[in-house]
Order: sequence, then structure tokens, then C-alpha cells
Amino acid sequence: MPGLRILVVHGPNLNMLGQREPEIYGKETLAEIDARLGATATSRGAALETFQSNSEGELVTRIQGARGCYDWLILNPAAYTHTSVAIRDAVVFSEVPAIEVHLSNVHKREPFRHGSHLADVVVGRIMGFGPKSYDLALAFALDSAPAA
Repeated sequence: MPGLRILVVHGPNLNMLGQREPEIYGKETLAEIDARLGATATSRGAALETFQSNSEGELVTRIQGARGCYDWLILNPAAYTHTSVAIRDAVVFSEVPAIEVHLSNVHKREPFRHGSHLADVVVGRIMGFGPKSYDLALAFALDSAPAA
């Protein structure tokens, strides 16, 4: 749908993509992922902004600031998925429909990665498809009308 505004938020250590455990996370860098997402959004008439931080507080502040400004939030909270009630509360406060994204299938990894503080407050969760997980989330957002 034309005119959609989408915010993509990347959590801790995602700035190291392409270097960090490529057998798990792939060889594509975060800059390459962001560029591809931006090009896809632009080709569909949508505006896309990306943000990455290793700091929980910065992520919370950015998500809070999405309220009233974006139609969709694509969020990879990374390790904070399993620990951050603050990020969960920010997603709820934002009132922006959110899609949780993970590059790996967290359920095929260590047991401490299986839980998500966000699972019950997001529209859906996409995981296990490497960097394409972001593309799948973006495709859903682009094909969906903004929530009223």
C-alpha cells in the first residue's frame, strides 16, 4: 500500500553481521540488509527507516518515538528478546503493529533463547531464514494496510 511508513529496529550485535558467526547469521552485513530493505520499500512507494543500537535504553527510546509516526515496526531485538521487559513495554506503548524478526531459528538453539518477552504483543514472529527473515517481514508489512 502506498505511503506506508516502516521502522526497522535492530538490536545488539547486529552491527557485526557478516563478521559474527556467519554459519549462524550469514555473511550479509547489516548495511547490505538495510539497503535491500530500503530499495524494496521505495519500489513499493513506502518510506523505510532503520535504526541499530547495542544499548537497551536507546532501543526503548527509539521504539517509544515510533508512536504516531509509523505504520509498522519490524524489530529484531536480538538477545534482548529473552530479557527485556522494557523493550516489550515500549512496543506496547508505541501502538505500532510490530513483527519480531530473528535470523536464526531460536528454537533450534540454546534453551535460554527459546522464550520471548515480545511474542504476545507482536503481530507475528519470523525466524530461521537468515537475512531473508527481514524480507519476509517487510513483504507482510507492505502487503498489509496500516492498522487504524
